[in-house]
Amino acid sequence: MSATPDLLASTASTGSVSTVRALPPKRRGTMLIVDDEEGPRMSLRVIFKDNYDLLMAEDGPTAIELAQKHSIDVAVLDIRMAGMSGIEVLERLRFVQPDIEAIMITAYETTDTIRRALQLRACDYINKPFDLATIRAAVNGAMQRRLLESEIHSSAEKVSELLAELQNQKVEEQIAKTRGDIYASIIHDINGPLTVISGFVMLLNKRLNRDVQLGVEDLEFIKERLRIIERQVGNCIEISRRYLGFLRQQSGNDAPVGVNHLLRDLEQLVRVHPSLQENEFRLTPLAGDISVKINGTDLIQILLNLTVNAFQCAPLPHHVEVGGEVLAAPLKLAEFKDGPSDRLLNIESMANTVPLVKLWVRDTGPGIPADVLPKIFQPYFTTKGPRQGTGLGLNIVQRLVKEGNGALHCHTQAGAGTTFTIYLPGAEILK
Repeated sequence: MSATPDLLASTASTGSVSTVRALPPKRRGTMLIVDDEEGPRMSLRVIFKDNYDLLMAEDGPTAIELAQKHSIDVAVLDIRMAGMSGIEVLERLRFVQPDIEAIMITAYETTDTIRRALQLRACDYINKPFDLATIRAAVNGAMQRRLLESEIHSSAEKVSELLAELQNQKVEEQIAKTRGDIYASIIHDINGPLTVISGFVMLLNKRLNRDVQLGVEDLEFIKERLRIIERQVGNCIEISRRYLGFLRQQSGNDAPVGVNHLLRDLEQLVRVHPSLQENEFRLTPLAGDISVKINGTDLIQILLNLTVNAFQCAPLPHHVEVGGEVLAAPLKLAEFKDGPSDRLLNIESMANTVPLVKLWVRDTGPGIPADVLPKIFQPYFTTKGPRQGTGLGLNIVQRLVKEGNGALHCHTQAGAGTTFTIYLPGAEILK
């Protein structure tokens, strides 16, 4: 018999009901009664049928089968039963549903059975014949504890889900912010050649609008300026097409991206980044260009985050290097061992097939302490002071590398610096 749900009503200032929302009905607990005698079973059924959902079993195997099919809050078990005793039934129930509350009933109380029941975490022990008040108090108390534990567990799960959702939202916001910075810089880069074009067009107009006949020198001047304008227009078109393509691509369905193109774009971003300061920076493109099937903006963001992290690893000026190479053989993953100086991530999702592109970001900073290394990829973990970082940079790197079916390796040495290495599946060699 289910109770009618309470209604919550919010009343406007006029007194009219604006919203009416029904609360979900409170869950009825489920109770399992196990006794090989029909009389006690029926007695317990009459007592509790209006309060709980009941499951009845006349022997141990039936009780175990019911527990495998239903979620049970409280079990009331007779200790002495033919075949399987109540203690044995409880022991099996603990394997099926470890958190079940259990009340033992017996007409033959012994020290051994009491001890064994307590070892199996029975919450109460009642002698036959039992009176109504005693059995009601025992079952109701056990049921309240079980339902409260269930609510606490459910609430904890909801809190964890909300925290995970909030974390993902903040990570996505950080990714979006960094992408916005990247595209703002790309627009800035396009403005450079556009400024050149505008200036040369003005010069040409000035030369052409003179009231004198054009000579050989004038024609050469115009031809040279037109060649420069043509190159600059080509640069603008190339940059805009490439990054518009990145914007349109969906994760997991990315067109091949030329690595050296992106490394040149990365260098432009780094050269004007405030974290560069007095640090020395060097970027070496691949000897032979290759494409990788990953979103181009994602790859720039990975390398930019690692580079900025390398700049900020020490207050004194130091050296940071970005470079890479093409590997002609799969990685021997067994040779990578996590330890005080090394961490390898995402190998479970890595596409370890040739050709592989290996990209690294090295610094000559102080290195990462052994107790800090396992934590650096956790969201919001940072060793920087307040307002100096979100603690999301390396976590974003790990996520984007995983989405690109790559692996991420960190090697560090006290006093000698740190190297982050990214392994990505190559798509095709570019000529």
